[in-house]
Amino acid sequence: MYKPTLDAVTVGKVIAAYRQKQGITQEVLSGLSDIKRTHLSAIERGERKPTLETLYRICNGLDVRMSDLVRSIEEELSKN
Repeated sequence: MYKPTLDAVTVGKVIAAYRQKQGITQEVLSGLSDIKRTHLSAIERGERKPTLETLYRICNGLDVRMSDLVRSIEEELSKN
């Protein structure tokens, strides 16, 4: 079922899961993504929604396609 709003907590949860699956810290991912660790932390906690540019940088840092990450977010949203 399509949900018209994007839940920041779910976005952060999915990003954190990808990062943890790869066994890297927020510090490492923030460096690879060229964003501040505090910003990444706020995204993972669901306090901030990443911009499209930031999401792209995070995906590059994780070495995953943005479409795969978005698909995972959509799958997680459909569970709720």
